[in-house]
Amino acid sequence: MDVVVYHNPDCGTSRNTLALIRHAGIEPHVIEYLKSPPTPSLLLQLAQRIGWPLRSLLRERGTPFKELGLGKPDLSDAALLEAVAEHPILLNRPIMVSPLGVKLCRPSDTVLDLLPLLPTADLDKDDGSPFIRDEQVAATDPRLAKALRDAGLPTDDLRSSAGRFFSYRTLSGRLVGYGGFELNGDDVLLRSILVTADARGKGIGRNLALLLMSRAFDAGGRQAWLLTASAAAFFEGMGFTATSREAAPQAIRQAPQVVSLCPASAPLLTRRITL
Repeated sequence: MDVVVYHNPDCGTSRNTLALIRHAGIEPHVIEYLKSPPTPSLLLQLAQRIGWPLRSLLRERGTPFKELGLGKPDLSDAALLEAVAEHPILLNRPIMVSPLGVKLCRPSDTVLDLLPLLPTADLDKDDGSPFIRDEQVAATDPRLAKALRDAGLPTDDLRSSAGRFFSYRTLSGRLVGYGGFELNGDDVLLRSILVTADARGKGIGRNLALLLMSRAFDAGGRQAWLLTASAAAFFEGMGFTATSREAAPQAIRQAPQVVSLCPASAPLLTRRITL
């Protein structure tokens, strides 16, 4: 299988992506894009094949993105391409190209979307947390409802929810959690997030939340919202900040989780979704 990876060896996500590809028995063609950046025409082609506007492939953290004023929405693709040509670090990573498609693999677990066969032996990332895979499940799945009840999370609105729900497993198939989101335009309500008791303390919660937000981003979500009665510190460590319920968009304020299912004492947290 012919696979190309635009790679930055200093990036943990990029290193994890390579490790998972090789774990699947594939030796990719690795392009260190800081040394050999893609041409402007190729970069545009990659963005088009992913199905994203070019600016969605730019990286803000650890780059001169803000100093160059690249956040201005009226900047043309030509201006963005010129900036990337001068500062290749602006290109987010890793980008994987395979016969199954093109993807910005953030988090690295999304590499699995572009592999013909999924590896069945577990593998840990650089930080010691295991790779996980997600599988969409029906909101009416009784296993989802039972797991949520056992974790003390609301289930009354599951059957009427238009959200997307996922189970999470290690590569070997061990169930480690659930999560879901409800999309309202750019706004996404994250909900029903849990890690099974025997899988806690291994970094799975963070990986699960990042993978869930990646799926929401692919669906068009750009601002995440969630309510939590006990895990505010955890999510704040991931960049969420507390806000008043009155400050949330109407669709979020009217969600059953906000209106009645979660206690009034549960803080509402939000963050922009970036990959």
